[in-house]
Amino acid sequence: MPTPHISASPGEVAQTVLMPGDPLRAKFIAEKYLESPVLYNNVRGMLGYTGRYRGVPVSVQGSGMGMPSMGIYAHELFTQYGVNNIIRVGTAGGLQDGQEIGHIVIAQGACTNSAFAGQYGLPGAYAPIADYALLSTAAALADQRGLVYAVGNVLSSDTFYSADTAAAAKWRDMGVLAVEMEAAALYMTAAHLKKRALSILTISDHIFAGTAADTNTRERSFTDMMEIALEVCHV
Repeated sequence: MPTPHISASPGEVAQTVLMPGDPLRAKFIAEKYLESPVLYNNVRGMLGYTGRYRGVPVSVQGSGMGMPSMGIYAHELFTQYGVNNIIRVGTAGGLQDGQEIGHIVIAQGACTNSAFAGQYGLPGAYAPIADYALLSTAAALADQRGLVYAVGNVLSSDTFYSADTAAAAKWRDMGVLAVEMEAAALYMTAAHLKKRALSILTISDHIFAGTAADTNTRERSFTDMMEIALEVCHV
């Protein structure tokens, strides 16, 4: 049955879903890589498509920005549509020296300044992590392609424009690779529902160097992470 946010009928969503934040990136992935993509969702303009990649059914669904939005779409896909694997393909702001626009970050863990985990009533701080099988496969594929990538912690932040101007440097000093806004919610939702999740990110700007890609580049040019994610689906 359709949910409040996804209008797909049963069977229209594949068991593996790629999730960019930007719905136009979902459209780009579907049209560029999937065989015979079919639009299954346009509720609130959050585009979702299903097609085949090298014969394997794959869906691509926009998640929107931020952990609340990611939590909604991931939960509905996992619980209402039989999805087993969600791979986020998004952009991130680099924190470490030597990172350049286009470098890949595979998020092993996701620190956060969000209260998202509070809903679980845990007696301590939860450490959201990726599914190891998905992560190790993605890293192996990146190696095969000779890509510049790093595996490690990212920060999933509730704030894009933070009033705490010293916060980014503190996360950098703890070895956090990059900052984005969705991975922690995806990882927590997957853990709670006994599903699998991974975030593959592309550096689109650097917090300290001041470099940044334009909107069109963010939407259409970061194809390495898309292709890694699609190959993970095929393995």
